[in-house]
Amino acid sequence: MTVLAFVVGIVVLVLGLAASIALHELGHLIPAKKFGVRVGQYMIGFGPTLFSRRKGETQYGVKAIPLGGYISMAGMYPPSAAEAVPVGAPADAVSTDLASGGAEAASGSAEAGVARPAPRTAGRFFSVMVQDARTANDETLIGADEDRVFYRLPVWKRVVIMLGGPVMNLLLAIVLFTILLSGIGLQTATTTIASLSDCVPASATTDDCTPGTTPAAAAGLEAGDEIVSIDGTPVATFADASALIQDAAGEQLSVVVRRDGTEQTLAVTPVAIPAGVLDANGDPVTDADGTVSSTEVGFIGIRPTSAYVRQPIWAGPTTAFENVGAVAGIMWQLPVKVYDTAVSLFTGSERDPNGPLSVVGASVIAGEAAASDAPVLNRVSFIIGLLGSLNIALFVFNLIPLLPLDGGHVVVALWDGAKRVWAKVFRRPPPKRVDATKLVPLTFVVVIALVVMGGVLILADLVNPISLF
Repeated sequence: MTVLAFVVGIVVLVLGLAASIALHELGHLIPAKKFGVRVGQYMIGFGPTLFSRRKGETQYGVKAIPLGGYISMAGMYPPSAAEAVPVGAPADAVSTDLASGGAEAASGSAEAGVARPAPRTAGRFFSVMVQDARTANDETLIGADEDRVFYRLPVWKRVVIMLGGPVMNLLLAIVLFTILLSGIGLQTATTTIASLSDCVPASATTDDCTPGTTPAAAAGLEAGDEIVSIDGTPVATFADASALIQDAAGEQLSVVVRRDGTEQTLAVTPVAIPAGVLDANGDPVTDADGTVSSTEVGFIGIRPTSAYVRQPIWAGPTTAFENVGAVAGIMWQLPVKVYDTAVSLFTGSERDPNGPLSVVGASVIAGEAAASDAPVLNRVSFIIGLLGSLNIALFVFNLIPLLPLDGGHVVVALWDGAKRVWAKVFRRPPPKRVDATKLVPLTFVVVIALVVMGGVLILADLVNPISLF
């Protein structure tokens, strides 16, 4: 059963990721069609086609490897500057998105025909690569409808199309976090006592216990009691009760509990145990020599029950945007984080649990969550939260302003618009449209870097995985 649950967890995550990619591509598809761009294909996955159906001018389908997807839009880039040859049939440019982010590849459609490319000449590697990209782009321009190409759209429409995919991932993350926090609820320690401790610990940070009766047991507290107030102060959460107890080491407290529907008042005196001093962020406070500062806190020996408490409807969006900031902080350090992962891979040291993961690593964690001994609702909640976090990662990753990512295409469109505004302000002739094929060498370097980083993460997730369970 455990193995089956592990496999189910992996399958659920993969299907959830495939749905996220499908919605990402839908975020590109809807505005593209709305603005009149010819879309030839909408495909989920890569590799051999398992299923496809044409509806209108667009072919919709599913491919064998559900770790990416793409749509094909006519005219991503303008044609080469050469003699037009109005022959052939329309073709499409392909825009792809990978599971770890997005890759919008470039090809385009024609103005009144197609520029016939010059024969390829020998040259440096990148020069040949640029020429090949232009040749491939020009081949797609043959016979295309010049009124339905991407590069002719106003800048704001091109930006909307390219941002549509990442924004769809953000919206999906908001929905998932809202379901998690407002639908299921946040697991919270309540004021109902689950059990009493068997002994008094030597400190708040150790499991070493001193045999003897705890203050809670001596006072007559029992499992199932609901703490109503402490020394006249009402408590709504276990954190409220714990704070009052910790601040009253050695002082007798009057604790009102509800037991079997009736309230009782008990007297309890917390014992003092050592505990480290924490700052406002919950981090240990250290002295000048690096020693952790300590103090004494009250302890009575009770453990709380936990329950899912539904949060306000705005908790989901708030959590999603908080995650955006956290993931963005990781993304700009991604090369360093991947390097640290590579070091841990070869040294066998423990990986940072907050570091980057590949799809393989995320799938393994989902499988472990599904196969854990936790209640079913806990396992479902964890996988929903994991999918929400993956969509936040897709959102942030695709906004990186480098080709072939969505953010790179946004930068190209904005640069094209800025050049035109500049020319208009200074009454100069309209400039040529930005030729993004010149950026193919940079795009190649980015793709190679992404492949290398992805390979390192996959290998690390297989050999030295992060385990949360």
